Amino acid sequence: MNWYERYPRSQQPTPAQIAGYIETPLWGEFCRWVERSYGIEPKTEHSTCSGAPGWNVKYRKGGRALCTLYPDAGAFTALVTVGAKQAAEAELLLPTFSEPLRELYARTKEYNGARWLMIRVTDARMLEDVRALIRLRAAPQEK
Repeated sequence: MNWYERYPRSQQPTPAQIAGYIETPLWGEFCRWVERSYGIEPKTEHSTCSGAPGWNVKYRKGGRALCTLYPDAGAFTALVTVGAKQAAEAELLLPTFSEPLRELYARTKEYNGARWLMIRVTDARMLEDVRALIRLRAAPQEK
């Protein structure tokens, strides 16, 4: 059973249910990093977006979305936007990113002045790429 069928709009999943569905330690590692680094708490929201319907987890800092996370069985997808202000720096960092992320960046067209990257996080390397993109959006407050 897929995510949006398991947890319809009328049944908001708990953080434990989200983690249980995803079943990867990368989820907990990433969430702890965002919360510690930016001093923020996640917000679980329901979306009817045809690309990724169902419950998702958003992290916002100062009214700006750092990322939106979409649960999947065995992995999760992180939506990170690279706006005009971050584009030059992101392109300088491209050689340091994994090949799948470089390919995703190259094929993602700009929309409203930003690239909306839907990054499927399946391994530690991809997780680090997502962290690097989020650091472009906002500097962490971690020491």
